Amino acid sequence: MPEAKILIVDDDQDIRRLVAHRLKAEGFEAVFAGDAIAAVNAARKEEPDLILLDLGLPAGDGRVVIERMKAMPALEGIPVIIITARDLSLERESLEQTGAVAMFQKPFDHDELVAAIRSALG
Repeated sequence: MPEAKILIVDDDQDIRRLVAHRLKAEGFEAVFAGDAIAAVNAARKEEPDLILLDLGLPAGDGRVVIERMKAMPALEGIPVIIITARDLSLERESLEQTGAVAMFQKPFDHDELVAAIRSALG
C-alpha cells in the first residue's frame, strides 16, 4: 500500500513524469493534473494527502487553485508544496500567506522535496 497519495500539478509532462518516478521510488502514489481546472477537479476526485503545485498553469495561476481549494471544506486541509520556475525571492512572502507548507524553485533537489513531503505529512 502506498505511503500517501500525491497530486502533481504541472503543465510540463516531463516534470510530472520525473517527479512521479521519484515519488513512486519513495513509496508514494502519484496522480496528475496539467492545469488549474484539472487540479481542483483531481483534488476533489482523488482526495490526495498532499499537492505539489506549479504556479504558472494554463486556465489559472496556482494561487487560484489554492484559493479554490481553501473554499472547499473537503480540500482546505490538504498541504500544498509550491514548485515553480518563478523567482521565489520575489514571491516568497506572498506565497507564505497562501498557506503553502514549502516552496521550491525549479530546478530543485529531489531529496529536499521528499524530505519536505514527509515533513508535511507528519
